[in-house]
Amino acid sequence: MMRLNFGRRGLITICGATATGKSGLALALAQRLGCVIISADSRQVYREFNIGTAKPSVAEQQQVPHYLIDICEPTETMTLADYQLQAQVLIDHFHLPSQENEFFEVCEQTSLPTNHFPLLVGGTGLYIRSVVQGLKIPRVAPHMELRSQLASLGQTQLYAFLQQVDPTATQKIHPNDEVRTLRALEVFYVTGRPISEQQGENPPNYPILQLGLECSDSNIVNRRIQQRTEQMLGLGWEAEVKYLCEKYGVDLPLLNTLGYQEMKQYLGGDISLLEAKELTVLHTRQFAKRQRTWFRAYPEIVWFDADAPDLLEKVWQRVQEFIENLK
Repeated sequence: MMRLNFGRRGLITICGATATGKSGLALALAQRLGCVIISADSRQVYREFNIGTAKPSVAEQQQVPHYLIDICEPTETMTLADYQLQAQVLIDHFHLPSQENEFFEVCEQTSLPTNHFPLLVGGTGLYIRSVVQGLKIPRVAPHMELRSQLASLGQTQLYAFLQQVDPTATQKIHPNDEVRTLRALEVFYVTGRPISEQQGENPPNYPILQLGLECSDSNIVNRRIQQRTEQMLGLGWEAEVKYLCEKYGVDLPLLNTLGYQEMKQYLGGDISLLEAKELTVLHTRQFAKRQRTWFRAYPEIVWFDADAPDLLEKVWQRVQEFIENLK
């Protein structure tokens, strides 16, 4: 492992659509930098959801410490505000001078990373934006009873209500966006203040390098997704979903997410295993397309070809340039 003492503190992010190799690149880069990895994946925060979320293996986590993985019970809800706070606390912790940070004392004794540049890695765009842009997020926990009452009124009526209480919010929320409309009304009724008044940005004061991975060839993307789905089956994906259904019940919200819902349908006898695989591949491709659209809206991200044979060296060169410019 290469040990570098940069003096300055900062953050490096690695984003991109699913199946582009973010985790592998992050692992190799973290080993070169001598730093930790902070996950930015909205499902890897939940315990026991492992194979279907492509969570880093035990061996990978032993090579490089990973954070914000397995921090929430499947029956709990990790809000964006919860994630942002925990990520910010971690980053601030790793930015502390070595002599003030008990973590680095342990690292020196165990050969663990000691760099002040943690890697924030994942495909959940909103998680990453919440950190790099310092989004101001209303800290209002989900109120399921209130949501149920509101949802029963229908989207047309809800949006009309929102236009009355928070017309500014409706400038950014589409009339058909049920999720954001419901959230905006929830925040208003709980706090008594429009959500638009509680939002904004407070960017961090440390430098950030944002890296992205993309596959220019759609055929390669499709092949990666198919291979990943087959790998999940080989690792025990079916058994994992069966166990989770038996332990938490088939109505657990997390079991309605990508991969788990399709396998749950197979286990329930609604579709065949082949159909479950094909649907998972299809839905993953659709999800990856939405991710690419999201990340492409941010010009500050430096993009790399995920299939380039010298990917690591190209990324390493860009990271070194970033560090040099900080001196």
